[in-house]
Amino acid sequence: MNCFPCFSTQKGKKENGKRDHDSSADELIRARILASMEENQAEHAKIAAQRFSFRDLAAATKNFRQECLLGEGGFGRVYKGTLQANGQVVAVKQLDRNVMKGCKEFLVEVARLSLLQHANLVNLIGYCADGDQRLLVYDFMPGGSLEDNLLAPKDEEKPQLDWLTRMKIAYGAAQALEYLHDKANPPVIYRDLKSSNVLLDEEFNPKLSDIGLDKLDHSSEKMPMQSRGMGTYGYSAPEYSRSGRLTTVADVYSFGVVLLELITGRRAIDTTKPVEEQNLVAWVSKRSTIVQGTKKVPRHGRS
Repeated sequence: MNCFPCFSTQKGKKENGKRDHDSSADELIRARILASMEENQAEHAKIAAQRFSFRDLAAATKNFRQECLLGEGGFGRVYKGTLQANGQVVAVKQLDRNVMKGCKEFLVEVARLSLLQHANLVNLIGYCADGDQRLLVYDFMPGGSLEDNLLAPKDEEKPQLDWLTRMKIAYGAAQALEYLHDKANPPVIYRDLKSSNVLLDEEFNPKLSDIGLDKLDHSSEKMPMQSRGMGTYGYSAPEYSRSGRLTTVADVYSFGVVLLELITGRRAIDTTKPVEEQNLVAWVSKRSTIVQGTKKVPRHGRS
């Protein structure tokens, strides 16, 4: 027998109301998740590159073992891997999860990057956007970087780049830059052209890498223009370093620095040299000529 029917009824109404509210909230959350999934699926459909699962790429890189690590940069680590589906050797860039944008923004940028096709750009094979994992899959470049081949330490046994090879590298890099500036739609400003970003295949054909990765970094949106995307010291145009304004002219300046490295065999910045020779551009500007009287190809800063 219920001695307090009115209180029992009020309590039941409150519990029912709470359940209805919780049910409505759950339905709203489910609806938002489904809408987000459908939106992401639509973005996936726009991407020309292949979609990989995280499990696929973990298997390709032996669970991202240290022995497969090729290098590490501002955007994450790069691993050498072999796709189990077809045996293709690839470079897998695992982007830093702490600085990457959300899934939709990532997919939009990958869709844009997948449309960039040129013989002198590293080919984007595929991508992964599982959970909070963001990875990009590229063709593997067996020749390493221009920096490795031209500016390697003296004790490393690497064949010296002859003048024809240096000219081929310069021409290919220029062709890639022309494509990004004048033929890509919309135009792309590289903004970090340097010798370590010029990769070489087995025949020393150059291919520019790391194009567009700055747009995947959400931290750049929180930074003032003056401190954002300044490229690399020694390669950045003076006016670019002052204003932070992105222009194709700044890319051309950086290309000029790489060209000087090819001609002189010196680094853009070399702190092992006397103070007046540490900055390549400043050193060259003080000399009346940099090639006159050269009898052999300079290497490791010897001219």
